[in-house]
Amino acid sequence: MPRFSVVIPCFNAEDTIGDTLDSLLAQTEGDWEALIIDDGSTDDTRLIVASMAGIDLRFRLMKNSGVGPSAARNMALAEADGEIIAFLDADDTWHPEKLERLDAVFDDEEIDACFARVAMYQGKTRFGLSPEPEAKLTVDALLSNDPVCTMSNVAIRLESFLSSGGFNTEMVHNANLEWMIRLVGDGANVIGLDEVLVNYLSSANGLSTDLEGMAAGRALALTSAARYGVVSDARAEAGYMRTLAGRALRLGAPGLQTLRLGLYCCAACPSGWFSNPFSGVRVLTGALLASVLPRSLRCALLSR
Repeated sequence: MPRFSVVIPCFNAEDTIGDTLDSLLAQTEGDWEALIIDDGSTDDTRLIVASMAGIDLRFRLMKNSGVGPSAARNMALAEADGEIIAFLDADDTWHPEKLERLDAVFDDEEIDACFARVAMYQGKTRFGLSPEPEAKLTVDALLSNDPVCTMSNVAIRLESFLSSGGFNTEMVHNANLEWMIRLVGDGANVIGLDEVLVNYLSSANGLSTDLEGMAAGRALALTSAARYGVVSDARAEAGYMRTLAGRALRLGAPGLQTLRLGLYCCAACPSGWFSNPFSGVRVLTGALLASVLPRSLRCALLSR
């Protein structure tokens, strides 16, 4: 039985999956298996993974029917042999010492799950860093600034994941947030490490460029949070949409879609949208000018 089962869903990831798997091979802790779920790719993703699996038997190529990352993760976990599940997306990479650090953390049997900090990249340019985590994750923190940021940053004991009920396969956007809310709300002890262990690559094809989909997924996550007595107010939601809109615009989201949601959030709660005045003005300006600004200038305007 390996110490870690690494779960990697992928769809048309031929440009990034090689780097992702190389970062796993570079880990200083080698007691792992990798369950790589090809979710209906039409490019060379499957060929690249199969080639890697032929070299290293720790890679296990699996196939899903193209129904999304939540179902792919659930399917893989039904076959995981590791004590600890570590999630990794097909366009992200880990620092070499990540699994070694997690191995030490999970020696404490009181800890159910763990995350660290995330460096955010667009191409080779680092543009941000996830928030400094509190000692123990709460539902309030997930809704206000979500220090977890990406599933590539989450590791959890297998029995704790199974107790959580898994991911909601009806959700495509923000399914990770909704699952984390249920996990923490039901009492799991999830701790944060104040060190960068994950590189997150923002992609123009990523789910976060679909602002309406992200907003709908956020609404479902808020419904789950309300069951635990945690309610987000209009100010916090306007701030969330401002951050999301800025990221989406930088990655090439449709300007009219971003402008429509931006104006709606500004009108609904101006104090929330402009809780960071500079960011509020910058994102709204970017949305107004998105249809005429070249991509390079839009990125410059919206870079952190």
